[in-house]
Amino acid sequence: MRVVVTGTPGTGKTTATERLDREVVHLNDRIHEEGLDAGTDESRDSLVADMDAVEAFLDERTSGDIELVESHLAHRLPADRIVVLRCDPDELGERLAARGESEASVAENRESEALDVILAEAVEEHGADSVYEIDASERTPEEVAAEIERVVAGEREPSAGTVSFLDALS
Repeated sequence: MRVVVTGTPGTGKTTATERLDREVVHLNDRIHEEGLDAGTDESRDSLVADMDAVEAFLDERTSGDIELVESHLAHRLPADRIVVLRCDPDELGERLAARGESEASVAENRESEALDVILAEAVEEHGADSVYEIDASERTPEEVAAEIERVVAGEREPSAGTVSFLDALS
């Protein structure tokens, strides 16, 4: 079974999954280390993932009963359960600014979060019955990790569409 943890950059994916007592594939690291890219997006100064190469890499290394993959791109992969971390756009903007993101990047990611972009992509790709939203705005990384574990264990119901930050656009 593959469980992916995805969300807008800054929602806490890496921080939460680092607290899990299991192996996690941090996909962005693998893309850099394994050369699983198709070049650089000059306007964003970031690598463009080659999703076919990423999928082939994961298929080759899959072992064990549960594979947990973390990345803002993870919802684009075949998966059994999709955890979408959410964060209030104001909090998200503060997090991104604190880690040195550009004003343009902060604004783009705040807007994406308010408009449910990754959630919508996840539901479109996998269906609402496979998507689990977790609002990480006011939760500690440990609390978010515990919710992820509940999804992995099958102790949580799918919950696509339960978090909304549309009011942040006004």
